[in-house]
Amino acid sequence: MNIFVANLNFKFQDQSLKELFENYGEVSSAKVITDRMSGRSKGYGFVEMPNDTEGQAAIHDLNGKEVQGKALVVKQAYDKDSEHRSNRK
Repeated sequence: MNIFVANLNFKFQDQSLKELFENYGEVSSAKVITDRMSGRSKGYGFVEMPNDTEGQAAIHDLNGKEVQGKALVVKQAYDKDSEHRSNRK
């Protein structure tokens, strides 16, 4: 399951994001998106969890939770071409 995480504190790094989600199960990857020029965090990232049940638990528990002074926005991420995207409009 691919998970989108927004409203991250700008000090958040890949490892911090991974550790946050490891409380819910195995994390395949965790990436905070950074600006190409400055290298500074853009305040969002993606987490990949192989187990959908664990991923859903993480989404449920972490969405709206305050971490490092900011309330996280956590939801399932979809591919650009996914039919889920067109159904969400």
